[in-house]
Amino acid sequence: MATPSSDAPSPLAAPRPLSAQDVRTLGLAALGGALEFYDFIIFVFFTSVMGRLFFPPETADWLRQLQTFGLFAAGYLARPLGGIVMAHFGDRTGRKRMFTLSVFLMSVPTLCMGLLPTYATAGYTAPLLLLTLRLLQGAAVGGEVPGAWVFVSEHVPERRVGLACGTLTSGLTLGILLGSLVATAVNTVFTPEQVMAYGWRVPFVVGGVFGFFAVFLRRWLQETPVFEEMRQKKALVKELPLKAALQGHAPAVIVSMLFTWVLTAGIVVIILMTPTLMQQLHGIAPARALAANSVATLTLTVGCVCYGLLADRLGATRAMAIGSGVLLVAAQLFYRGVASAPEHLVPLYAGVGFCVGVAGVVPAVMVQAFPAAVRFSGISFSYNVAYALFGGLTPLAVTLALKESPLAPAYYVSAVCAVGFLVALLLFRGFSARASEPAPPPTPSR
Repeated sequence: MATPSSDAPSPLAAPRPLSAQDVRTLGLAALGGALEFYDFIIFVFFTSVMGRLFFPPETADWLRQLQTFGLFAAGYLARPLGGIVMAHFGDRTGRKRMFTLSVFLMSVPTLCMGLLPTYATAGYTAPLLLLTLRLLQGAAVGGEVPGAWVFVSEHVPERRVGLACGTLTSGLTLGILLGSLVATAVNTVFTPEQVMAYGWRVPFVVGGVFGFFAVFLRRWLQETPVFEEMRQKKALVKELPLKAALQGHAPAVIVSMLFTWVLTAGIVVIILMTPTLMQQLHGIAPARALAANSVATLTLTVGCVCYGLLADRLGATRAMAIGSGVLLVAAQLFYRGVASAPEHLVPLYAGVGFCVGVAGVVPAVMVQAFPAAVRFSGISFSYNVAYALFGGLTPLAVTLALKESPLAPAYYVSAVCAVGFLVALLLFRGFSARASEPAPPPTPSR
């Protein structure tokens, strides 16, 4: 793993300042990421409507809901395959090409979703088409997220990798907030009958159109200096990049997957599941729960940037240890606080949302863990496989644990954060121990 160099940078190195071109690249990448993640996540805000429109009307409610969430989950299952394929070409032919292709591949199926015939018009062809488009979305986002982290980190100075990854991650979380706001606006402007008739199409069509706008914006970006240097020196990996990453950097893969587990615990449980849990466990009105969730997502966006700055200042592994520990405590305070005083939901949710911003440190650790030649493939495999595994199992695990205790979400998040804290602590101590070892004597010249 290459993380030691990032946590203990050489004092002799003259750090290059963040240039206007770097800021422009970060802004365009974060905006494109927000629009693409909006396209991927908007489906979840209309699962109820989609279930009634794309499945037979005589289907039982529980089965319709299960089928609709199955379509949503299909996008996650497609992420590893799409990410691996796009990462392969990203390590072999260039970061920019895949970075632009991923947002295009997301825009097309999103726009098509808004134009799909429903079950009433096309019968069982309708849900099959919806499933196909959802799989294409998953493949696209599987290449987008790790590709975006690699792209921005290879454009900025080494001492600003944390800020780059945190800013990009904040753009992705901003896409979740944008989806929530658009869904709220659609349900406010249109009546329930109008939403069922045609209103549900608006967010998908808008997302597709803005996705093409993001494709246009990314045409102005340049290939990363790191990849250009490898290409000029003919240092690109000769074998399969994924094979090289798995065989030569297995510890980096394992660490990256464990830290991705922390990321999924924060995002899936605290941001995505909690609004529904608050309604079920504490009788909080849906509108209030969703409003509080919007505030938490906004503070999460800010938190990602702040934690990225912390990683640049203290080192990625140290920032990961601090962030995991803080989130562990914040999760306990949040769920226990809402249980005893529901009227404090908004400030408590805002606080824990900010702490979930430790997710912005995770890509910084992963970027520094893999050498440039296999960086895209290593991150893509680790992140997408771990997200598909933990993201798919987490809702099930938390739901089953709720039968034993209403504080199950707090226990789950805290347990995962404890794992992240211990791994980060062990990494940091290992780096410190190696740094304190005396250097070997110089080899006599002949």
